[in-house]
Amino acid sequence: MLAIVRFIIVVIYCILVCVLGSIWCLFSPRNPRHVATFGHLFGRMHPLFGLRVETRYPAGADKFGNAIYIGNHQNNYDMITASSIVLPPTVAVGKKSLIWIPLFGQLYWLTGNLLIDRNNRAKAHSTIAQVVKQFKRRKISIWMFPEGTRSRGRGLLPFKTGAFHAAIAAGVPIIPVCVSNTNNKIKLNRWNNGLVIVEMLPPIDTSGYGKDQVRELSAHCRQLMEEKINQLNAEVAEREAAGKVARKKEAR
Repeated sequence: MLAIVRFIIVVIYCILVCVLGSIWCLFSPRNPRHVATFGHLFGRMHPLFGLRVETRYPAGADKFGNAIYIGNHQNNYDMITASSIVLPPTVAVGKKSLIWIPLFGQLYWLTGNLLIDRNNRAKAHSTIAQVVKQFKRRKISIWMFPEGTRSRGRGLLPFKTGAFHAAIAAGVPIIPVCVSNTNNKIKLNRWNNGLVIVEMLPPIDTSGYGKDQVRELSAHCRQLMEEKINQLNAEVAEREAAGKVARKKEAR
């Protein structure tokens, strides 16, 4: 019963955000500041899923300037976890097929996000060139998922190099964003689904890397993210276990 109620509320909420958001964006279409605004609106759904989402920023995060943000891509729940930490003006790079999702796809495009055709390598490479061009034209940041697909409980997958090629070419830092595990964590018929931590790491300077060191940069970023994700998972497990003990004591 709880799952049905949640489903209905989430569907109504998403329809309202997408419809009203698309109308709002028509007054300033493709404005990159819209992405954070509506990302945070979707992030506010986390209590509906029985989640507590804790976001952590490094000092001075609001002054980092142009950057490429990279995040671990687990599942569809990223929309209510990772989206909570997006800073304006940041746009995301997503697959072209997103445009065909009713209502959401139109909002995704109108907010200024970039779409790529992953099945066409030539077009995908041209999108990287477009990312670099966007950095040079205006003050924005780009959000990318270097795994290229959802991990679905398989841990942090190998990274593709597009984000790192773009960062080196544009001369901007890489900023990793790590989300603790959500795979098999959320049960829609369970009232409390626990804690998720979303942590932004300090910027990684790319100025010391050349075109021939893209894989080295990718490996370095992946190692940092893997270590941080493991730390976050351990912290979540410890805090949730302590919470269960405290609730048992209170119930006595």
